[in-house]
Amino acid sequence: MCNPTAIIGTQAAAGAASTVGAYYAASGQRSALRSQARLADINAGLAEMDARQAMIQGERAEQAQRIQTANLKGRQRATMGGSGIALDSQSAQQILNSTDILGEIDALTIEQNAVRAAWGHRMQAANARNQARMARATASGISPAMAGATSLLGTATSVASNYYALDRSGAFDEPQGFDYNAAAQGFSMPTLGGSFAPGETAGLPDGVWRDLFRGRFG
Repeated sequence: MCNPTAIIGTQAAAGAASTVGAYYAASGQRSALRSQARLADINAGLAEMDARQAMIQGERAEQAQRIQTANLKGRQRATMGGSGIALDSQSAQQILNSTDILGEIDALTIEQNAVRAAWGHRMQAANARNQARMARATASGISPAMAGATSLLGTATSVASNYYALDRSGAFDEPQGFDYNAAAQGFSMPTLGGSFAPGETAGLPDGVWRDLFRGRFG
């Protein structure tokens, strides 16, 4: 027969372990979310640096393109002058104007590409910052103490309910009219120096036999 006290004790011990587990699980989850938030902040900072670098590279490329256009116009003037073409003539002006337009288109394309690249990096930074805010908000809503208290309350309720059910069923009641001395006759007690013959109980009080039987059979 199972000892009802042992059942309740085992359940209480398991509940205590569950409470400790709930506390550390919540604490670990909160720490993980805080780490995610810090990592997201770092990623946001790196994305902002990439955006600035994209703009700087775009500006340099745009300047290089404009310089290249100016050098091309210089070579065109020199070529036309060496060929005896008047630089103020309509044909010469058309060539130079075309060079200016094409060079400006190339420069603006470089600028737009740089702006587009920087915008993409800034969107990444914004997303990382949002992730950091969400992680921190979630972490702030986690309380290890509350998680442990909730688990403990559930365990206490379950233990109390089981105790009440066992108590109502009479599991904790002593058998009525049970003669412990009579049951002890002929019972082997090696720890007391051997077994007693039928009818011998070594003169132990009934309460002592009750405790012994509870420890042996409870």
